[in-house]
Amino acid sequence: MVQPQITEERQRILLVSTSYPKNAEDWRGRFIADMATALAHRHDLKLNIWAPPGDLPDDVDAASTPSETAWLDQLSDRGGIAAQLRGGGLGAAKSALMLMAHLSRLYRREDCDVAHVNWLQNALPLWGTKTPLLVTVLGSDFGLLRLPGMQAMLRAVFRQRPTIIAPNANWMRTSLETMFGDVARVRPVPFGVDRRWFEVNRQQAEPRLWLAVTRITHNKIGDLFDWGEGLFGGERQLHLFGPMQEPMPLPSWAIWHGPTNPTSLRDDWFPRATGLITLSRHDEGRPQIMLEAMAAGLPVIASSLPAHRDFIQQEETGWLIGERAALKLALHGLEERGTNRRIGEAARSWIKQSIGDWDDCAGRYRTLYGELLAS
Repeated sequence: MVQPQITEERQRILLVSTSYPKNAEDWRGRFIADMATALAHRHDLKLNIWAPPGDLPDDVDAASTPSETAWLDQLSDRGGIAAQLRGGGLGAAKSALMLMAHLSRLYRREDCDVAHVNWLQNALPLWGTKTPLLVTVLGSDFGLLRLPGMQAMLRAVFRQRPTIIAPNANWMRTSLETMFGDVARVRPVPFGVDRRWFEVNRQQAEPRLWLAVTRITHNKIGDLFDWGEGLFGGERQLHLFGPMQEPMPLPSWAIWHGPTNPTSLRDDWFPRATGLITLSRHDEGRPQIMLEAMAAGLPVIASSLPAHRDFIQQEETGWLIGERAALKLALHGLEERGTNRRIGEAARSWIKQSIGDWDDCAGRYRTLYGELLAS
């Protein structure tokens, strides 16, 4: 007698994001696409995604209506909700209210087991429902938490349901537990990296070719242009990649290429670069570009922020600096081939052991979905 095959019921996950790449060349929301792809690999999950339009993985359905898709597409073309809010004014207020209205309708029509929401503001319209919630928190969310009344509104939402707050770096845990530990569980979940970054071969690295890959704003650039004066130019090149999101003059020695994409960085730039530089003063979580550079064996020079100190060990897996003299010392040190290779390989090894790829990350999320449903 043939026994019937027993299959485990798939958990229905609603993934919510206001950022998503339109295609392989689009830099926006790339980590959301990687996250969705890894979650879709799991046969015990059924994923629906509410996000700007783009190429979805197989077996993933779009949760947005045609009108919501059109609105999200327009929002993305205007730089996303974060850029709108930075600009301020009536346009920003209108965009924020429209986002809340769209999400409120989404959460009330979508039948799911768990809502996996990226960015804290996107959890606010869950108020009045009981859907279990996993909310991904990045460093930029802390700007939102400083707004008057925001913590109280989020606490009201979290109190209505089983909630896990999942920051993408451990350094955020204490602050989030202080704010929300009595109404939600805090479980740091590091993002993974695409496996192809581990395959980058840096045998032909050029000795004085440095990269900065960042959105161009005053906080993201930080002290790079001031401290870099007199250190870059001539034989030591700085190639700058990223969208201009705030008007600011670029120094003549910074070679700006505009926005880029992972394929170009992985195939054309990382194999021959000396290292990556980020002197950000922004509210960082755990910058994905830094993880990808380290996975590729590319040494990183970074400002000494809590977010950077969380995963860079000084002169072991990277270089942390807090003044111009330290930048000069770091540049000279990492332009020595033996030091460059030692730190690059130590960084790659740390990423493999401590972070893993996106499938590892999807497994971490799957464990937390189960924890929510067992509540």
